[in-house]
Amino acid sequence: MPTAAQRLVDFLAAQGIDRAFCVPGESYIALLEALHDAPIDLVVNRHEGGAGFAAIADAKLTGRPGVFMVSRGPGACNAAIALHTAEQDAVPLILLIGQVEAKDLRRDAFQEIDYGHMFGRFCKFVGEATRPEQVPELIARAYAMAMQGVPGPVVLSLPEDVLDMECAAAAPSYSLATPAAAAPADVARIAAALAQAERPILLAGHGFESAEGRAALARFAEAWHLPVAVSFRRQDIFDNHSPLYAGDMGLRNPDAQREAFASADLILALGTRLTDITTQGYSWPAAGQRLIHVCPDPKFLNWLFPAEIALAADAQALIAALPASNVPPGRKAWAEKLRALHVADCQVKPRDWPDGLPFAEVAQAVGAALPADGIVTLDAGTFGAPFYRKVSYAPGQRLLVPISGAMGFGVPSAVAATLRCPGRTVVCGVGDGGILMTGGELAVAVERNLPIKLLLSENLGYASIRIHQERQHPGRVSGTMFANPDFAHWAQAFGLPVTRVNTRDDLPAMQEAIRRPGPAAILVKTSMQAVLP
Repeated sequence: MPTAAQRLVDFLAAQGIDRAFCVPGESYIALLEALHDAPIDLVVNRHEGGAGFAAIADAKLTGRPGVFMVSRGPGACNAAIALHTAEQDAVPLILLIGQVEAKDLRRDAFQEIDYGHMFGRFCKFVGEATRPEQVPELIARAYAMAMQGVPGPVVLSLPEDVLDMECAAAAPSYSLATPAAAAPADVARIAAALAQAERPILLAGHGFESAEGRAALARFAEAWHLPVAVSFRRQDIFDNHSPLYAGDMGLRNPDAQREAFASADLILALGTRLTDITTQGYSWPAAGQRLIHVCPDPKFLNWLFPAEIALAADAQALIAALPASNVPPGRKAWAEKLRALHVADCQVKPRDWPDGLPFAEVAQAVGAALPADGIVTLDAGTFGAPFYRKVSYAPGQRLLVPISGAMGFGVPSAVAATLRCPGRTVVCGVGDGGILMTGGELAVAVERNLPIKLLLSENLGYASIRIHQERQHPGRVSGTMFANPDFAHWAQAFGLPVTRVNTRDDLPAMQEAIRRPGPAAILVKTSMQAVLP
């Protein structure tokens, strides 16, 4: 008879899960055994945070939950950063934790943690099996919770003895909940509002994070001639070259752009939660602006921004129900104005600095060398800012970034992207403040022969924090600068040929390293002075 672990693995395989990431532990040996002959590629990572970040990137690329496995206690603590990232990013993620034996639960056993208390506040579901027949039911419930509504992280605590027990019960039959459709009367109200608005903005979020969603968004925007702004760090859901692309809602939008957005006479917020950064610190939509808010989870409706129309519905289903209509004649000029503001913000004026290259020039050169189906993965840090404003992404290109701002995301996500998309160029941007957090995941790239293009910005400091420090305490540097190892030797230890970029004249060599087959490490001497206030 199958074990509970085998039942769990069979369920995942039946849902199309073909890859999982892990740092092994003795607390889930039975699960590793069940995976031995399963049609699921098991990737062995070097850190639990790296495993979780890789699973998030894989989920972003497949639309299915990313799956990663860790051991109890310390392993689960290391995994927490990925759970938080998945919640902030609205990504379906399943964490499987090997737990202490069932008889030892809640006895403060070695490495025991109550994961309901630990993760229950920000994860969509936390379940714990105490008997083998519960495992199939719990994995089915966890899968559904990760995917339904606003996607997010779920956790299963699986005692090691329970996993190894025989399990007669199979996973229950179920289907994911059908996304809610808007009522015809609401569709008619939205259509009327759109037809009358001369200065509308379509704010698009996670609800379009699929190939079908991107295509539907493009068709809808063109049919209604709607300027499109994307929510925080979701540049790749809409063609940045389109005359309707008005930019992203980022950490600090230019004043002229913010003023223009504040003058919109209708904001159609689709598939977004209207969270902190997207709303510019909860300041936009401004009081009095007309807002139509569509989000599959009603808890995000009217919680901070009262909406004229608030729908707990699927954004793609809604726009499919909205027929094209004649638009007011003033809308063309409005779209052109927003586009001009965005294009102006994309410009980079070359300037020399004594301590290195301004990274905006580097990012633009990377964008010019990126193939039509290229993938950019980014770590968190100031070096990444130009990739959001100075690089334009076309349909077919992907941008995988931590919306949560979690450092350490870059390299693991590049590993996952290169595994998932063989043959596509994957450029991994990371700073010297983050590379050593999860850079050890390059060992997986060595093991799997993955041609990652590592782009490393070296400025000898945590620039994002240094900027805040200079604003609050000018000239008093404390805790934000550091020394680096020899990254050339470090990269070569992972088999990466090294290209150095010290001046503007070295940028063509960098572009050639990106275009050339095989892995590469591009080490950029980056100016800290260029980003300081």
